[in-house]
Order: sequence, then structure tokens, then C-alpha cells
Amino acid sequence: MPEMRQETMTVNMGPQHPSTHGVLRLVLELDGETVVNAEPTIGFLHTGIEKTAEQKRWQQVIPLVERMDYLGAQSNSLSFCLSVEKLLGLEMPDRVTYIRVLIAELQRLNSHLVWLATHAMEIGAVSVMMYAFREREQLLNLNEMIAGFRMFPSYLRVGGLREDLPRGYHKAVKALLDKMPAAIDNYELMLTKNQVWTKRTVGVGTLSKEDTIGLGLVGPMARAVGINYDVRKVWPYLKYETFDFKVPTRTAGDVFARYQVKVEEMRESVKICQQALERITPTGVYDCGDYRIVPPPKDRVYTEMEALIQHFLIYSQGFNVPKGEAYVPVEGPRGEHGFYIVSDGGNRPVRVKSRAPSFLACQALPHMIKGGLIADVIAVIGSTDVVMGDVDR
Repeated sequence: MPEMRQETMTVNMGPQHPSTHGVLRLVLELDGETVVNAEPTIGFLHTGIEKTAEQKRWQQVIPLVERMDYLGAQSNSLSFCLSVEKLLGLEMPDRVTYIRVLIAELQRLNSHLVWLATHAMEIGAVSVMMYAFREREQLLNLNEMIAGFRMFPSYLRVGGLREDLPRGYHKAVKALLDKMPAAIDNYELMLTKNQVWTKRTVGVGTLSKEDTIGLGLVGPMARAVGINYDVRKVWPYLKYETFDFKVPTRTAGDVFARYQVKVEEMRESVKICQQALERITPTGVYDCGDYRIVPPPKDRVYTEMEALIQHFLIYSQGFNVPKGEAYVPVEGPRGEHGFYIVSDGGNRPVRVKSRAPSFLACQALPHMIKGGLIADVIAVIGSTDVVMGDVDR
């Protein structure tokens, strides 16, 4: 009897695949339905944003960095602004700080809702997508209220905010926050004890604590293996130390653990938003008041020549940032995110380098996929919540 041939098969998953969260390509080597090797390939969405930023004035960089991670746009602009403000030596008024906290946590909710909707849909739970996108639509409406732009508001600026909060914003945010706990309960009701969901996620894509540390993983992926690291707690910024919230962790390190961590994070973000909203007055200051950095109020621009000249200079020439380098990390939706910036004392950055959590998550994919089934690859990719614009920058 002739011997059976033992051969493996190579399959390309992506870059044109609806469940690879962008243009990610995985070269899979299969033995039957078992994945014996996986090699991620990136570079299909290279934008050159970091290099392009060197040709822009400081404020002009904000729309660029927001487009690196379309689900964490305002977390990106926040981390960039904080790094620039560190070089400038600026201190923000409390009201500006609390508004930034509110915006950052609403952005986290926005991102996690898209993750939950798409992750669930890819595994077969289509109903969850409909519910999650319902709340996400209201979050996009809030972006439209403050800036007229739903995806990339560019509301956060170096030196403060673009303008004051619009009338009715407090009421709209409170209405959403009041219904979010019940909405999150519904998501869990549909998934957490669903046998199909648990069979597709429990024990799948397991990552050890040692591998997580060795790969430099952060955010929900690290907390799903028991690493209690959250920038808001370890390196507090925006007065997060004054807010009451917990950092959810699990120890299993599988797809289900990452799901649990992110769902709990949504609950904690709602609590932080409620606390921030209580501290924000409907009207008040919205910038640092240094008119060398931010434009003067419009009523002064229309009536005072000096203010008009300063307004013109800021928008035509920008402002100079003292020579030096800075890096201020923030806890974005996918973990620690920050911009290392270098200034030569001019009105443009010499160097802008992003620390993107999605890039680190991509290198962890082979560790989670090898030895599993090809049917589980989609579940693993979804649990990492990678955004390829954050990788190919």
C-alpha cells in the first residue's frame, strides 16, 4: 500500500478579506484545518503620516494623526497635543481638562462598540452588530455637535479646544450615558452565556503572560492575561487620579477574556464620563488663554486690531515650540498610545514618531493562531482589535 503524502497547504488570508480589519495579509500554512504557521504581512495601507507631519505646522498635524486610527481619532490627537504642550510648558484650566477626559472616554466607548459589533458579526452574532451600532450612531452625533464632523472632529487643539461646547451638549451626553448601562447588559445577555459564542471564544487564541510581556503588548490584550497596566493609573494625566474607576483584568488570555475586559471597560468609561460631566459647567473657558498659541476670541478679532493681527499670524505662521523632545502616553482604546516629538524651536516638528498598539498586536497574531483551526483565525484577529491605519503609518 503506497504511503500517504504528507503535505501542507499555503493559504493567503487577506489583504482583501472582510474580516482582517483592513488590509492585513496573513500567510497561513495548513495541515488539514490546523494552522501550523502564520506570517502577518503589513504595508498595504502605508500613509507616510509620520513623515508628512514634518512638513506641517504643529496644529496642522492634528487632522493627520486622527486619521491613523479612525476608531481612536481623538485619543490620537489628545496624545499629540499633550506632548506638544509639555514642550510649551502649558497648563490647562480644569474645565478644559475635564472636557478632554469626557471626549477621550466617549471615544473609547465609540471604539469598543465598533469592535464588539464587528467581532460578534464575524463569529456569527449579527444581532449584536445592530444593537451596538445603534449606540455608536448616537456617539457620532455627539461628535457632529461639537465640530460638525462625525469621524474626525479635530476638536482637541494644542492649547485647549477648538471652541466651547455647544448648547444642548450636556443634555445629549447625559441622555446617552443614562441608557448605556442597560445597553451593555443587553450585549452581554446576547453573548456571554451564549453556547455558540463561548465555544468560539473560550480557550481560543490563548496568549501567555510571558509572551505578552515579551511582545510588548498593552491595553486590553495585556489586561486579559492579568497584567494590571493602565496608563491612566500608572502615569496619570488629565487628572485621572481624581476619578473613581477600576481597571478590569482577567487571567485566561483567550478571546473570551479579551471580550470580558473590553465589555467591563465600557462600563468603567461610562462611570468616568458621568463624573467628568458633573465637573463641567455648560459654558466657560475652553483654552489656555495664551494668545501666542491659540487664536483670540472672535468678538475681539472683530473689534480689536491687535487681536486681528494675532489671529492672522496664528493661522498663517503658527507658533514656535521650544527646542527639545517629549513623549506623553495616553491610554487609548487599544492600549498605551503616544507621540514622540522633536522640535528645533520652529513652527514645525522635526520628528514625529507614534507608538501604536495595533502594530504590536499584529506581531502577536502568530503566537495566538499557531496550533489552532483556520476557522478560529477570524475570532483571534477580531479579539486583537487591530486598526491597520495605526500599523501602516
